[in-house]
Amino acid sequence: MSFTCTECGYSTVKWLGRCPECQAWGTLEEKGAGKSSVKTKVKKSSGAKSINQIDSTLAQAKTTYVSEFDRVLGGGIVPGAVVLLSGEPGVGKSTLLLDVASRVAKFGAKVLYVTGEESAGQVRLRAERINALEDSLLLAAETDLGAVLGMIEAEEPEMLIVDSIQTLASSEIDGVPGGVTQVREVAAALIREAKARSLPTVLVGHITKDGTIAGPRLLEHLVDVVCNFEGERHSRLRLLRAVKNRFGPTDDVGCFDMEENGIKSLEDPSGLFLSRSGSNPPGTCLTVTQEGKRPLLVEVQSLITESAGGQSRRSVSGVDSSRVAMMLAVLSQKIGNISLAKSDVFTATVGGAKLAEPASDLAICLSLASAAIGKSLAAKFVAIGEISLSGEIRNVPNLGQRLNEASRLGITHAIVAHGALRNVSTPQGMRVKECEHVSEAVELLLGGNR
Repeated sequence: MSFTCTECGYSTVKWLGRCPECQAWGTLEEKGAGKSSVKTKVKKSSGAKSINQIDSTLAQAKTTYVSEFDRVLGGGIVPGAVVLLSGEPGVGKSTLLLDVASRVAKFGAKVLYVTGEESAGQVRLRAERINALEDSLLLAAETDLGAVLGMIEAEEPEMLIVDSIQTLASSEIDGVPGGVTQVREVAAALIREAKARSLPTVLVGHITKDGTIAGPRLLEHLVDVVCNFEGERHSRLRLLRAVKNRFGPTDDVGCFDMEENGIKSLEDPSGLFLSRSGSNPPGTCLTVTQEGKRPLLVEVQSLITESAGGQSRRSVSGVDSSRVAMMLAVLSQKIGNISLAKSDVFTATVGGAKLAEPASDLAICLSLASAAIGKSLAAKFVAIGEISLSGEIRNVPNLGQRLNEASRLGITHAIVAHGALRNVSTPQGMRVKECEHVSEAVELLLGGNR
């Protein structure tokens, strides 16, 4: 008998209150002696080869015909690569992978889609809804590892999708499906099969309540690519990020639009974050944020009203509440005519966008000042810059890329930090003004009604 940690998979012959590996309390559970499903065979070594003799074409990525999925993977999926895809329940992982499977199958490749959470009929209904019915797409509702390995042997697919890794179990290993021992054994068996057959494989992984991938941390080390699929339930936007990628960068982001008829790639996602109305009311300002390498044009809106009670209210959506509080303090301290201590302040982004980087500080400040003064900012105008506690406007990374994205979408005016254009070329047709202090920017844009 042995005791295994349910969090990290650490094993010991005696019970301990605290796991020595991950320092978690009360996670060691008694396990029976497992039987190995792998028979060790002694093989004669083929010998090492010169690195110049290795055929690199075997590791070239092949497209999945879903452009945003390919972007995150580094140009496509490599034969024999194992991708682990995680995300919140209901975010659209199964819909995305069913779409990927149908597109690959449409071009003649045989794809095996194994579902352990739904019946084959349920997956068929989803496939009808998103128009993913292809003869080369094979569907199996199975939870036994041996049966899945048998299907791979019999069908010889060119791509394998398992939804999800926590539902598969091996009959030769003790433990419930989803447990540390089972997940480790199932993942190892599928990875061995993928490498031996050069079979690109995508595994769906559950997440815990704190957002980490369920099962042993070893799972993330075994696979080649780890991706997170993110998105708010009430927003159409879905973001795919690579946390680990042995075949490409991890600083790129894939954008998808979740519709009633399925999910589609968004080559130009900025349109989701802009107001559809042609007017430019007070309290509205545009900025350019970056998700990975991708610049996105986002609209910030603020509303300021007189407080009905004795205590003012602060409410935010899509922006960091602490940064909004800092911007309110800077405005009240550095600009004498703006006092928001007794006002209710509401700040939000359009389309469910999230502004986490400091580059949006200037846009938040100008949005709040515009709402407080009651004067609209100029049309086709964007503000990019970080605000310090002294009110100084600071430069931000990748300014040239941000300005080019704004210019491409028809923006003609911009405000940036003083000296930011020193090594940046201004897009043709765009007028960019440098300001040193937030009071200077407010005076320039809203001084007429102050």
